[in-house]
Amino acid sequence: MRSGTVNRVLLGLVGLLLLAVGGAVLAVGLGAPPPRWWLHTGPHDVLLSTAERTRWRDAGWWWPTVIAALALLVLLALWWLTAILRRRRLTEVLVDTGDGEGALLRGKALETALAADAALQQGVSHTETLLTGRRTTPAVRAWLRLEPDVDPGKALTEFTAQALAHARESAGLASLPAEVRLRAVKHRAERVS
Repeated sequence: MRSGTVNRVLLGLVGLLLLAVGGAVLAVGLGAPPPRWWLHTGPHDVLLSTAERTRWRDAGWWWPTVIAALALLVLLALWWLTAILRRRRLTEVLVDTGDGEGALLRGKALETALAADAALQQGVSHTETLLTGRRTTPAVRAWLRLEPDVDPGKALTEFTAQALAHARESAGLASLPAEVRLRAVKHRAERVS
C-alpha cells in the first residue's frame, strides 16, 4: 500500500471519529437524550468533575506523564505533517561539468525531455515521468500507456535503450535507475461481420 493511500485512510478515519464524537456532544448539548453508553447524563453535566480533575494532582508522576504524552502527540502530528508535505519530486539535478563546479539542471526540464522522447516510441500513446531521489543520484518513475498491439517487453527495452539512455547521457549521470509501469490503452472490441 502506498504512503499516500495510508495517509488518506488515516486522515479519513480520524476525521470520521472526530465528526462522530463532536456531533454526539453537540446533540446532547442541544438537548437530545444521551445514549445508555454515554459518559454523562445530560446537557449540564461537566466533562470532568472536580474530583476527577484533582485526583492525581499531588502525585509526582502525573504532570510529567501528561506533559510527555502531549509532547509525544505533538511530535507525531508534526512528523506526519512533514511526511505529507515533503516534496516527492526532484526539483534540480547536479550535473558534473568536469571543471569541479557543476551545474544545476531543472528536474522538470529533464522530466519533460524524457517524456517527449518516450512518446516518440512506436506504440506508446501517452507517457508520464517523475524525477525522484537526490540531486546527485536521481531516479525516474515512468508510466507508459501502450497501444493494444505492442509487446510490453519490446517497449520496455526500447524505452531503456533510447529515452532513458538519452536522458542519462545528456545529464552526464553515471546511472539513472528507473521504475517503469506499463499499461495498455483500452479499446473497443472490433466487430467482425
